[in-house]
Amino acid sequence: MPKSQYYSAQEVAAELGISVPTVYAYVSRGLLRSEREGTHAHRYLREDVQKLKQRKEQRRNPSSVAAGALHWGTPVLDSAITLISAEQIYYRGQNVRDLAQNSSVEQVAALVWTGKIADSEQLFANRQTTLPALARPDLPLIDRLAAFLPLAAVADSAAFDLRPVALPRTGAKVLHLLTAVATGAERVETTIAQTVADHWCPNDQHATALISAALILCADHELNVSTWTARCGASAGATLYAVVSAGLAALSGVHHGKQTELTALLLADLGGATDLRAALAQKIRLGQSIPGFGHVLYPHGDPRGRLLLDMLQTAYPDHPQLAFAHAVAAAIQALLGEYPNLDFGLAVVERVLGLPSGGGLALFALGRTVGWIGHAIEQAATNKLIRPRARYVGQMPTGEIGARD
Repeated sequence: MPKSQYYSAQEVAAELGISVPTVYAYVSRGLLRSEREGTHAHRYLREDVQKLKQRKEQRRNPSSVAAGALHWGTPVLDSAITLISAEQIYYRGQNVRDLAQNSSVEQVAALVWTGKIADSEQLFANRQTTLPALARPDLPLIDRLAAFLPLAAVADSAAFDLRPVALPRTGAKVLHLLTAVATGAERVETTIAQTVADHWCPNDQHATALISAALILCADHELNVSTWTARCGASAGATLYAVVSAGLAALSGVHHGKQTELTALLLADLGGATDLRAALAQKIRLGQSIPGFGHVLYPHGDPRGRLLLDMLQTAYPDHPQLAFAHAVAAAIQALLGEYPNLDFGLAVVERVLGLPSGGGLALFALGRTVGWIGHAIEQAATNKLIRPRARYVGQMPTGEIGARD
């Protein structure tokens, strides 16, 4: 772990407004984790310090913490699906890097939905997929996925069985349906990743592993905006078809999934540049954003994007598109000090594997569907409606509230 992820005892004391002896007391009470650095000095995880600081702020000013919770702030509900800690991601306690390289999409879906990888065979045993007719097969991939779901929901009466035990079975149908729609397959004959690879990049021996890893890395990321949207829908008692439709609607936004498409466009635009650094500097001077780089949760680089680039490098070490992507990443790091994120990794996968236009975002949508369904199952088990309150800051009515004679 980078050293900057740690504080010294003096820095902890300054950050929390306490004395150094109190820092040691916090360690003895299990509130801070301590690691030895050198012969005598100890260092303390920044993550622990920030959690303690948030708790203190919450006690002092609960309303301000509640307001900040909606923007990368204090957790607002419990979830046992995804842990993001020390710039690593875990699905139900298992490192996503290991899952992406050693598990199938179906196994990870079962892990997210039921907590048991072994459930994957039963959940995905039925590969029958009935596709509703659609008048516009030329729609962009992400729009095609969104268009099919409401039509398919009408034909599936089992979708209204919202018991937690029934939802994973419906989830498998939804995931198979979207895979078939994205690829144009009549049905999912093998695995989800194999089906995508066979239809998008046949005869590429590395494609299945890359696509599988991409789908797994996209599966969940805590309460991102599309997952929050999907989970709210689930709390209202919506079917999984509607829940996934809600997630797709949010994912299609320019500040979320569309960043993958914008990154692909950036790479295409830079393809003709003779001087990458100069071309990027010009975009920055014009106030244009540079998608595909940086992430609030990963100041030292998004592990998802890093793994995709590492796997591409192993599979296609001499691919010109990969060499070009590395050159772009180096130029952006030199100019902005930012590292590639998941959007960049997906855009490079799209270019190196020769996926159809919008394929990177479609992989994002297919993978994230696993997480949306997992959160819907988790929310259904609580049987609670998500209904936060708003803090009113507008003009107050006169003579009506608390009026007295």
